[in-house]
Amino acid sequence: MTATPVVFVVDDDSSVRSSLKFLISSMGLQVESFDSADVLLKRKPPDAPCCLVLDVRLRGLSGLDLQRELASRNRRMPIVFITGYGDVPMSVRAMKAGAVEFLTKPFRDQDLLDAIRIALEKDQTRREQEKEVADLKERFVSLTPREQKVISMVVSGMLNKQIADELGTAENTVKVHRSRGMEKMHAQSLADLVKMMEKLKSSSEQPFL
Repeated sequence: MTATPVVFVVDDDSSVRSSLKFLISSMGLQVESFDSADVLLKRKPPDAPCCLVLDVRLRGLSGLDLQRELASRNRRMPIVFITGYGDVPMSVRAMKAGAVEFLTKPFRDQDLLDAIRIALEKDQTRREQEKEVADLKERFVSLTPREQKVISMVVSGMLNKQIADELGTAENTVKVHRSRGMEKMHAQSLADLVKMMEKLKSSSEQPFL
């Protein structure tokens, strides 16, 4: 069962925090509010889809500073910025750094709710992709060193006979390693295997191929 999404609100105006919490809660979402960036940074990331509704101007770390700090800690939380003092350069900077939306007060409640929905969907997709990659890594590690080698050579486009010649072994032995490797990877076809290895390659510095 998917955990209940969490929306974090950071604004140093208590009345704004209260109104935002009431509005977002009306969507059936869990809401946690904070009066500063520092307090949010002390909060352990939840094991659930989440996003951040963030005021640009805050005491201490600004909203843009917090965005940069979260990125440096690899806390990839989608951010919806809100501000009463927005300008084009500021919004461009925030969006280039990955913000989902940049809303200038006063904004329509529905615009904020729509942005939150998009942000949560984005985070849910990221979590699913990371879980898929983690599962693939676990499967790959379960292969023997020779199976890993054969699988990597297979997805590079080499034929069984070529792999056998390269490894100095019999072609039938390569077929066995290939079959067992594909079974452990849960690959139904060579195309499946190639896709899996591409995901591993693109998500890690480890040279899977």
